[in-house]
Amino acid sequence: MIRLSRPFVVAGAFLVIASSAVADEQTYSPYARDAHPNRVFWGDTHVHSSWSPDAGGSGNERLTPIDAFRFAKGEPVVAHNGETVRLRRPLDFLLVSDHSEYLGLYPMLEEGYPALMATETGKRWKGLIDEGRRGRVGGEFAMSLASGEDVIGDRSFVPHVWKRVVDNAERMNEPGRFTALIGYEWTSMPATANLHRNVVFRDGADRTRDLTPFSSVESQDPEALWGYLADYESRTGGRAMAIPHNGNMSAGRMFERTRFDGTPQTKAYAEARMRFERVVEATQIKGDGEADPVSSPDDEFADFENWDAYAGMGVMGPHEDWMYAGEYVRPALGRGLALERELGANPFAFGLIGSTDAHTSLATADDADFWGKFSSNEPYAGRAADPFADLEMPESASFDFDVAPRELPDQLFTRSLVASGYAAVWARENTRAEIFDAMARRESYATTGPRMVVRFFGGFGYDEGDAASPDLARVGYAGGVPMGGELGAAGEGQSPRFLVSVLRDPEGAHLDRAQIVKQWLDPETGRVRERIYDVAVSDGREIDADGRCREPVGNTVDVEKARYRNSIGDASLAAAWQDPDFDPATPSVYYLRVLEIPTPRWTTYDAARFGTPRPEGVPATLQQRAYTSPIWYRPG
Repeated sequence: MIRLSRPFVVAGAFLVIASSAVADEQTYSPYARDAHPNRVFWGDTHVHSSWSPDAGGSGNERLTPIDAFRFAKGEPVVAHNGETVRLRRPLDFLLVSDHSEYLGLYPMLEEGYPALMATETGKRWKGLIDEGRRGRVGGEFAMSLASGEDVIGDRSFVPHVWKRVVDNAERMNEPGRFTALIGYEWTSMPATANLHRNVVFRDGADRTRDLTPFSSVESQDPEALWGYLADYESRTGGRAMAIPHNGNMSAGRMFERTRFDGTPQTKAYAEARMRFERVVEATQIKGDGEADPVSSPDDEFADFENWDAYAGMGVMGPHEDWMYAGEYVRPALGRGLALERELGANPFAFGLIGSTDAHTSLATADDADFWGKFSSNEPYAGRAADPFADLEMPESASFDFDVAPRELPDQLFTRSLVASGYAAVWARENTRAEIFDAMARRESYATTGPRMVVRFFGGFGYDEGDAASPDLARVGYAGGVPMGGELGAAGEGQSPRFLVSVLRDPEGAHLDRAQIVKQWLDPETGRVRERIYDVAVSDGREIDADGRCREPVGNTVDVEKARYRNSIGDASLAAAWQDPDFDPATPSVYYLRVLEIPTPRWTTYDAARFGTPRPEGVPATLQQRAYTSPIWYRPG
């Protein structure tokens, strides 16, 4: 008889984990009965093609969704600057997330779609395209998102284009080899506060082809989107999720304590959010969203590629410190603990992934080979000094909201772009169902580009030497929960132990350190507290009594040549760490952050390649990193 641990069920995803108590004497090959996820798959759930109005208005005139899939598969693609570009290591899965707002606008204008050409706006936009002013159309599209207006009137072309979207994904999907996910971006941006979500379906054409994508023109309220997804699931028996991104540009609204309309959150709100928003995109081209130096003043690594000079998407005025708590992943996780105590449910119990948000059709997150956000900033000498978007913005008075750009913010120049990131998921095979279910379980992690292999388990049954086990996955699943899991109440005298295992990207840099970030509710005040523990460090450096390694790893980067050496750091890190400050009565959340040794930033590579000066205001080097989905401890 095979003994099984309790099945893990979340939002319809079902996974049975085989216990290490399998009677090995029953079979010479006990691994044949393992059911745990044993492969890490790499992907991007956020790439725009020429079918997105802002992408098509800023240089991407001809790279279609098919080109985006081809590039992700490792096939060569000719970029708009005439160069052939190819992903050195193909991805395992991709979502082409073109905006549902006016989906496929440019091809429909170019084809002369009758209903679109019968509108005043459609005729005017077609005239602008004929004049070579695609950027003006893209600018009006961007501004319309902030106003929430329907600036066309007849959007019947959208479901027509959607069928092509689904057909393209079906054509490129190869179960077991490459997963072409079906979905789009819902682009809510009230007064330029970024509340965007990428919608992902678990299903294929049989369930998705005949739907009409929900857009922010219908509603800018995330609850309306969840209602649409609930209706989809009810009608079709399918599954869907929404993935928030760029909370760092939401002017404090992405993880606010209230609902969209300003009323208090309720338990039903929290449960709906966690039903449909299982993961958050924690890092991408428009800034890293893991942590900020205001919320985490004692974290010397928190100020990493933050886009925090301005509120919202750059035109709402200066950023204010109170906004951070509603923008970044780490304070949101802590806020979720507090809200769970108030509501009985946690609206921010999300896992983490990374993605690019490339509008070039090119899912690349490599500093040494960075192709920008828009096609207008594909590689050329001096691009760092230019604005990253080539959109012609209209006066905001043309739309129904009272925000006007005063001057172009620093963070809208190409030099501020971040060559990030990718999503990693632990699954058993490369299919839509498995990739989706991994994200639904939150068994996923984010990286800023490198492909480190990261395992993170928590439980009460691990031994001190388990992190060094050659059979780490079996030990981890049998004795606890993986990243994204939840630990129940501790027994008398118990304290959780966390297993950490990290292998460097085989084609990348060595590792500096692995850190566990812990947040908990102070039992006396109820306020969220935070502490960072260095649990594994390279080069034999010491971790002090406070759980920190104060000695930097060093820096081997030759800035002028944009090169580095793996003569410092380690190729792997492992630890079995036990929380020394554990209180069994206190709700807590833990996640793993991994840092590489310093490597050149993309602007440094550009300067060396083109013989141009390095731009001011950005660092010459950076430490790439990974963030796992958390593990929660709930005493009740």
